[in-house]
Amino acid sequence: METRYAILWWLGVLLITTTCEKAPRQIEEAVEKKPNIIFVMVDDLGYGDLGAFGQKVHKTPNLDKMATEGRKFLQCYAGSPVCAPSRSTLMTGLHTGHTTVRGNFSPLPVLNSPTKGRVPLFESDITVAEVLKNAGYVTGMTGKWGLGEPTTEGHPNRQGFDEWLGFLNQRRAHDHFADYIWQNQDTLFLEGNDPEFNQSNITFSHNLFTDFALDFIEKQKDTSFFLYVPYCVPHDHYHIPEEDLATFKDQSWTENEKVYAAMVARIDKDIGKIFALLKKLDLDKNTMVFFCSDNGAARRWEGRFDSSGKLKGRKRDMYEGGIRTPMIVRMPGKVPAGTESDFPWYFPDVLPTLADLADVQEIPDNLDGISVLPEILGNTMPESDRFLYWEFHEKAFHQAVRWKNWKGIREGTDGNLELYDLVKDPEETTDISNENPEIVNTLTTYLSTARTESPYWKAKTKTQ
Repeated sequence: METRYAILWWLGVLLITTTCEKAPRQIEEAVEKKPNIIFVMVDDLGYGDLGAFGQKVHKTPNLDKMATEGRKFLQCYAGSPVCAPSRSTLMTGLHTGHTTVRGNFSPLPVLNSPTKGRVPLFESDITVAEVLKNAGYVTGMTGKWGLGEPTTEGHPNRQGFDEWLGFLNQRRAHDHFADYIWQNQDTLFLEGNDPEFNQSNITFSHNLFTDFALDFIEKQKDTSFFLYVPYCVPHDHYHIPEEDLATFKDQSWTENEKVYAAMVARIDKDIGKIFALLKKLDLDKNTMVFFCSDNGAARRWEGRFDSSGKLKGRKRDMYEGGIRTPMIVRMPGKVPAGTESDFPWYFPDVLPTLADLADVQEIPDNLDGISVLPEILGNTMPESDRFLYWEFHEKAFHQAVRWKNWKGIREGTDGNLELYDLVKDPEETTDISNENPEIVNTLTTYLSTARTESPYWKAKTKTQ
């Protein structure tokens, strides 16, 4: 009897000891599993192109559902009214007066660049991918990069991405049936496609990007991951597989209008696939998903889709239609469902916000962005006294600034400032600079100190 009791006693001790040893490890593993992050950014989608933001003609059911399950941001801004600089601000947390890539092309020679006028990110640049990778995240990207050619330090694999698939050069990304794309540092030739679009082209690059995204999520389901999905659609060229056009073929629209609607529908369908996979893998509640556009609508599609909504301007404009983007953020149980926010924020805020979400303490100094995570999580942030800044270098030099409810725009460093009150006049119909000289003085004083000089993009007066 004593022997039996002794054995039972030792088994009890062993069970308690084993349980005590395992419990801290299990807790530690739970703490270490940081939230996954998926950032989807499409190309040239207008503020008014989603049903959740007022679109009435073409349908976006999955993105509308994302909005009902997440939070809409009605005053979120891209980093620039065009592609490359907007992406540079997103990656670096610096606005276009400080970030390395301030335009699609530089008018000045670029050292060590294989493509004339293309300025890459430099080795000294620290991207959001590098910040998250250093914190233990597995990082992936698919789609359009635009911040460095193959041999430069701006290559995605040299800027924090463990793996990627897509276009390095944003101009090549215009052809959705291109003859090759990049897979990490290797060329991936697309059989059946050729450099000039024709009916023999059979591989729609967008499909490969969605496949990469789904595969990446599947492979990294047991890790903490950051997935950046800068889709190339609905940027022109307006070409898309015939099966995607089927829904719109009987519409009495132009062919470009049909293709544009089909591109938006395809984005929506693939967003649905991503959410379905997250739920299947039980990752849904531990993944924060962002959706936005890189700048305003390339075409307003007046009278058809009204892609800029009621906002003034479009891509390449400093008005709201050129820089405001539809932004939706979703994370069940964390981001309050079916809510919206008027808090103004922009792409330079992405790096500090994602670092905050991942509980990363070490981020670059002197960022222009701030963490807006409290606002995303439904904790209303107070009105900010900071300035949001943009500059644009095509044809002429333009600057724009938002401060509280005030928006200022000027051409050249010596141009007259247009002033708008975005609370009273979100459509920027009436310049009220003459009635508000003190506000004009505040904004022009800020604009004179907002930027540092770039060797590739110079500030100009209005007459230059």
